[in-house]
Amino acid sequence: MRTSLSVEEALETVLEHTTPLRGVEETPLNESLGRVLARDLQSLVDHPDVDNTAVDGYAARAADSAGASGENPVRLRLIGESPAGRPFSGEVGPGEAVSIFTGAPLPAGADAVVAVEDTERDGEFVVLKKPASPKDIRKKAQDLAAGRVYLKRGDLLTPGRVGLAAAMGYARLPLAPRPRVGILSTGDEVVEPGTPLPPGGVYNSNAYSIAALVREAGGEPVLLGKVGDRVEAVKEQLAAAGSLDLVLTSGGVSMGDYDIVRHLLEREGTIHFWKILQRPGGPPIFAEFAGTPLFGLPGNPVSAMVVFFLYGRPMIFKMLGRSDPPYRKVRALAEDFFKGAGHKTAFRRGVLRYDPRAPGCHRVNTVGNQSSEVLRSMASGNALVIVPPHTNVEAGEAVEVIPFGDVQT
Repeated sequence: MRTSLSVEEALETVLEHTTPLRGVEETPLNESLGRVLARDLQSLVDHPDVDNTAVDGYAARAADSAGASGENPVRLRLIGESPAGRPFSGEVGPGEAVSIFTGAPLPAGADAVVAVEDTERDGEFVVLKKPASPKDIRKKAQDLAAGRVYLKRGDLLTPGRVGLAAAMGYARLPLAPRPRVGILSTGDEVVEPGTPLPPGGVYNSNAYSIAALVREAGGEPVLLGKVGDRVEAVKEQLAAAGSLDLVLTSGGVSMGDYDIVRHLLEREGTIHFWKILQRPGGPPIFAEFAGTPLFGLPGNPVSAMVVFFLYGRPMIFKMLGRSDPPYRKVRALAEDFFKGAGHKTAFRRGVLRYDPRAPGCHRVNTVGNQSSEVLRSMASGNALVIVPPHTNVEAGEAVEVIPFGDVQT
């Protein structure tokens, strides 16, 4: 059994034993937000499908309005109008113009448009104070060309990408299946929120924080409840869970007599590694049990969240085939002291904020108490400050930081 891996070795091992899920789910467009494309998408149409106008104004022949100005206006005879959705069916001839509205197709014979604010109406004529120009014409297929790929396999469907898929003509999208991730809490002391808390008990925060992280990463959390400190109870609960793509347990992975998850995996699983040289979150175990990947997270709330973010999130991204990285790193100016962890890599919780004057355009402060059982630090913090082995970070030094969410970069 490999033990005490570096952060880099642990991540490499995790990804080595993770495979993308097979299959495609054809899903209605309005249910696709936050999902991942399983295939490249070609546009089904040209957009615009014809040359159209980008402004309200008048369509005319550029040659007829050359030299128009406030001092030397040009009069053109109006022969009709072209609203969006009801294009003008005739042809614009010499000395003629058509009233046109944004998005409407350019009439035959016209090759230029003048904005309405640069004109005046005079009965059956329009007076141009500027020349009509082709600059406000949107050319056919300027935005989308039929047959060209604009969304790729592995793309996360943001609101803008959902809109793009609709503009390309798709009512349903081929999506990657979401990994079903079982979440099992262990420990006699663990009780569900909303029930009376006995002496020495703790509420089951891990199940819900990890479930939220799984959902945020694109997975489908399956809450398996909690079991007491018996090896057979863990085994029975997992056997009853049904088909899962990944199992996450919390607690029971350290060195004590009651670390039942480790005991079960030593007896009946295939352990890929145990322990990572990091703080918080040093004692996790990564294995396979009954044909399913199992990541045993530490029981301390912060440790469980940090370990999932660093290793479980990349697993889910790979299962989904996502093309974007599971997290990014930015440079920031430390405004507080961040203590190292000896020969281990430390991940300290911090508050990251944008500042264009700082290194990497960010500054970072500590959340205060960095103890692994203080869950408040994960609620008030928005980043992990990376302190390499055998170092401390002094205030005023540049440091690498992993943001949790959408921090401006």
